[in-house]
Parts: sequence; C-alpha cells; structure tokens
Amino acid sequence: MKTFQLKGVPREIVGKKASKAVRRGNMIPAVLYGSEPVVLPYEGTLNTGEHVVDLGDGKGVVVTNFAVTQDGIRGLIYTSEVFLVELSLEGGKKATAMIKDIQFHPVTDAILHIDFLEIFEEKPIVIDIPVALEGYAEGVKSGGKLSLEMRKLKVKALYKQIPEKLTIDITNLGLGKTIQVGSLHFDQLELVNAKNAVVCAVKLTRAARGAAASK
Repeated sequence: MKTFQLKGVPREIVGKKASKAVRRGNMIPAVLYGSEPVVLPYEGTLNTGEHVVDLGDGKGVVVTNFAVTQDGIRGLIYTSEVFLVELSLEGGKKATAMIKDIQFHPVTDAILHIDFLEIFEEKPIVIDIPVALEGYAEGVKSGGKLSLEMRKLKVKALYKQIPEKLTIDITNLGLGKTIQVGSLHFDQLELVNAKNAVVCAVKLTRAARGAAASK
C-alpha cells in the first residue's frame, strides 16, 4: 500500500475561532486520534498540541491538534488512490495514520477539517480499498452491459497486508449474473461489507433481450 508524507504544525489553541484563524492563514485544521486507549488519570508526557479525551470507564485517548497546508494535503485528498499517511509534526512527533473523516464547506467544497486515526503494525484497521475489474465478461460478449456497483470495498487487516486495489476476475461472469461480496476471497483480508451486496453485474440490454428472444 502506498504511503503519503505529510508535515504538520501542532496547534495549542483549539476551538471555532482558532480554526477560522488557521484557515485564514491558508492552512487546514486537523486532529490525530490515538487508537490505543490510555488509563485515566493519564500520567504520561504530552507534547505540544496534545490532550487526553475521556472515553469513560477509566479510559481515555490522546488527541493531537495540528494544521497542514493546502498544498501539502492536495495530493492525498484529490485522488482515487488510497494512502497510509506518514505524519511528521514540528517538534518531533511522528505517526502512521489514515484519514478518518473530512469536512467540506457545503457551498465551496473547500476542506474545513480533517480527522486522522493513528495506526500500528500489530493492530488491524478497517479501510475502503478500490475495486479493479479484470477480464472480458462472457455476458458482455453476449450483448450485456457491465456495471460496477461498488467502486470500493471495506476490508479489515493489518495495514502492511492491505493492497492498493482489489482485483476481481470477471471473465466467467454471464449475462444477467452478479458477483457478490460473499463470493470473494482475498488472502489475509476480511471483507466487512454485507455478504449479499452486489459488487458488479452484467445487465441485460434491449439488444441482448432481442437476441435471446429470437433464438
């Protein structure tokens, strides 16, 4: 899986006013959520921009507030590819992360805020991976139309085992037939989507119906 190098600047002051000030400086406010719970009261050392959020039941999570530049984030957001993020913050903090959520302006589509989730080698993650269809379907040869219903599938695995794309062979997919999630298998990956969800199909066209009726 590809990685994306991202640099950020820790933010000590947070809130709506602080976020607006960050955006006026042509930067985007962001948050890194630690995925490993900590015991409260937390007695560890916090770096600049970090604080602990109480999750209840005596547990919490370390959250890091930072900002990134518009140019620095562009290649990560405006692409169909999926990346793991190698995050480096001023002051020395480094983390491997994935995008958890992005908030866009409802009118201009400008990026308002980005949430990242820290990930670790030994802990599985759930992430959407693009689907790539391979082969010339039998149903298409018979006049059907190939339809990709799910452009991405949600997988669970250790991040080093996650591929850049999920390749599905459709050579034997007949006219009017579908490929569902439950029929797919990828080594070392668990598909999280509903098993009866249709990934792709060869749909009947008027020409195909006419040809079938004339036989």
